[in-house]
Order: sequence, then structure tokens, then C-alpha cells
Amino acid sequence: MAKKLIKREENYSQWYNDLVINADLAENSAVRGSMVIKPYGFSIWEKMQAALDKMFKDTGHSNAYFPLFIPKSFFSKEASHVEGFAKECAVVTHYRLKKDDSTGEIIVDPDAKLEEELIVRPTSETIIWNTYKNWIQSYRDLPILVNQWANVVRWEMRTRLFLRTAEFLWQEGHTAHATKEEALEETEKMINVYADFAENWLGVPVIKGYKSENERFAGALETYAIEALMQDGKALQAGTSHFLGQNFAKAFDVKFADKEGKLDHVWATSWGVSTRLMGALVMAHSDDNGLVIPPKLAPIQVVIVPIYKGEEQLKQITEKASIITKSLEDKGISVKFDNRDTHKPGWKFAEYELKGIPVRIAIGPRDIENDTLEIARRDTLEKVTKSQEGIEDYIEDLLNKIQENIFQKALKFREENTFKADTYEEFKDIIENKGGFVLAHWDGTPETEQKIKNETKATIRVIPLDAIEEEGKCVYSGKLSNKRVLFAKAY
Repeated sequence: MAKKLIKREENYSQWYNDLVINADLAENSAVRGSMVIKPYGFSIWEKMQAALDKMFKDTGHSNAYFPLFIPKSFFSKEASHVEGFAKECAVVTHYRLKKDDSTGEIIVDPDAKLEEELIVRPTSETIIWNTYKNWIQSYRDLPILVNQWANVVRWEMRTRLFLRTAEFLWQEGHTAHATKEEALEETEKMINVYADFAENWLGVPVIKGYKSENERFAGALETYAIEALMQDGKALQAGTSHFLGQNFAKAFDVKFADKEGKLDHVWATSWGVSTRLMGALVMAHSDDNGLVIPPKLAPIQVVIVPIYKGEEQLKQITEKASIITKSLEDKGISVKFDNRDTHKPGWKFAEYELKGIPVRIAIGPRDIENDTLEIARRDTLEKVTKSQEGIEDYIEDLLNKIQENIFQKALKFREENTFKADTYEEFKDIIENKGGFVLAHWDGTPETEQKIKNETKATIRVIPLDAIEEEGKCVYSGKLSNKRVLFAKAY
């Protein structure tokens, strides 16, 4: 069995890393800053992927795939875009290795230099808009609503499993529209899709808003984001949707003829979420005993553990378990019957607690006699004894209650850790000693935002979409402000 976890209050960072590794979600690989997502972790990602993919298709989007390699010249066409990603780009310069005749070492063949260097995809706007130039001639070709599931590479110096790795998995939507209004509507629609997923599947309450100029995506005119609060009081950006205006269409000369035959540049959006959501799941819900997985995303929703002595008892329990398994699977509930004889029941209980299985059923000889089951729920660790009759309806209802309870617990935590600050001293005290979200007035200038970041490490996470108009004074400069924005330290 994996070692006991350190408590969150002792060392939150170590607790997180140990939990990701011990619960078999992921591990560090031989490549610096890159991870291996293990089967259990990947099965959770697949559940996320399936739910999001359906949401995308339900809103009219289709999947496609674009190259991993992007010609370097493409990046230079959109100035702010290249500036935003330049420090993180991995570059392919050669295409062949050879053995050094003098040393016997394998070296890069100096004669195999690429005519044009290739960037390993950090994001796909440039390659996609170069492609869209061939797809779009008239208003009849619009809109294009495309999504891509892919991996990307951003050469991070300080890495952390799921939260910040040199290579990670994500989806990136790239859409093309005839009008500014359509593109803005798409940008807002997709941030709402992400918020729906975060709250109703991931069980994480989020605040929707748009980014300040300093925090905006490189090449975007507007960036919408959802921000979540983790248990250590830091914010996590859980999804972004970008209104790109006509920047990329102009950079790649993508024009269309409207109904009157007039040529105009296309309007664009891009939007994405990544395996960072796995980090959000771990940090928002888990406890000192291990993972707490929302039932909608749990690869195994119910595990049945037999408690027996001898083959005869196991046979009786197995027959009963197969009936229960069938009744639950008929309701679309995923079940595992763990009849391994290599581990004792107590070991299995601890393992499934660590792995965050929402519901655990124990069946022993006494349960066979009394027609009962012991049922434990992972979110509260409560145990009850229930009759086997109607158990499928009880479990179905219990899974819904667990899903809702996980969300409500996270929402309560966020509400208790969201503060208002009206002076800079008050602001610094909250950021340094409490953490959490801080709603404060800001004068709207990038200079003030940068000074606050330099002095406190807190950034403007979003300007909330539901921010109330109110007169106030910037906590830093004292200049007039008409609404509060959301500050926090962030991952």
C-alpha cells in the first residue's frame, strides 16, 4: 500500500504531489518537465474529454486535427502572439542523427539542417489560420466551428504534475465568423460551456470574467476565463475563451466575400481547457485520506469488496455481488467487484479511499444472512447498513447527493474565502495571511496592476462578468474606479 499522505495543513504542495503519484494518476517521466499519465489518471481525463466533447458537438462544433509542427515564419506574422510564446517554444532544427566516426557517439547530423526551423505546437492559431485561408472564400463557407484534441509543448522551467508541464494534453477550439457580433457570441458561449462543465461535472464553482490587458492571451482582443479557488487559497485558471478579432485573419490574409460581394477579413475565436483540470479536481476536493472524485467523472463509481473466509463464503458473496452489479450497471453506474485474494479487505478499503471511489459496498457472511449491505460514501466517510432490496435506486440517488455535496462544499469554501479590501494595507494583509479571492477596486491601468503583482504576487484573475457597478478608489493608487475586480495569488 502507498505511504500515508502528509496532511494538507503541514505541506500542501507535498500533499498534492504525493497524492497525484500515490493515487496512480501520473508520475514524472525521463524527460525533464514531462509526465506519464497513468491508466487510472487517464481514465478520469477520458471522462472529462467525453463530457466536453459532447458539449462541443451539441453546440455545433466538429473535431479535426492539425500538424504538430509549425513553420517558424508563421509565428512572426502576428507580433503580439509570437512575443507571448517566444520564451516557451521548442524548436526543431535538424531531421537526422548519425554516429560520430571518431567517438562512436550518436550526434545531430550537421548536414541535415532544416531549410526552415519548425516550432513544436505551443498553440495552433497560426497553422490553423494558414489552413483556413484555403477553406474560406465566401460567406457561404462561414462559420467554421472546429475543435482539436491534441498535445502541446510549452518549455516551462518550473514544472508540476498536471498544473504546469512542458507537454500537456488539451483541446483547442478555433472558429471563423462573418461578423464581430457572431465571434463575440461564440467567445461568450464557450466560456459558459466551460463554466457548466466545471460546476456540474467537476464540482468546482467558478467565477466567469474577462482578463485585464496584462493577463490577456497573446494575440487576443479579449480573453474570457473561469477562475476556481483551491483549498490552499490560490486561484486556478480552469478555462479560457479568446476573441481574436481579425488579427489572425489579417496576418494570414483570410478574406471572404459577403452577400454584396464585398471583401472583408474573417473574425476569429479560440478557446481551450487542458489536463490542468485534473489538478483542479485533486486540489479542490481531495482530503488527507486521498482523492475525492465527483461521481460523474469517476471511472469506477461503485466498488464491491467481499469479506469472507473460505471458498464457499466467497462463492455465495460473488453470486450476490453479480446480481447487485447487474442492477447498478442497468442504471448506467460503473461497478468493480474486487475479489482479489492477494489483499485483505482493510487494504482494499484504504486503496479505494485513496483513489476516491465515490461509493464502497462491503458484503460479508452476515450480510448474506440478513440481506443487507454496508455502504460507505467517500465524500463524508459515512457508513450505513442498507437492505439489498432496491439498492440500485438508493445508490443512484446517493451518487447524485455526493455530486451535489462535493460542489456545495467547494462553494462554501470559496464564499468563506472571498474578501473585500478597501485599502492597500488591508489588501496586503489578506493576500499574505489569509489567501483566497480579494475583491478590490483598481484604476484600470496596466502599471498599477504590475506594481501590485511585483509587491504582493497577486494578479487580477478576472474582471467578473457580474461585477456590480459601484464608485470606489483603487486600493493602490487611490484613483477613481467603478467596479471591483478579482485578485488572488494563482497557479
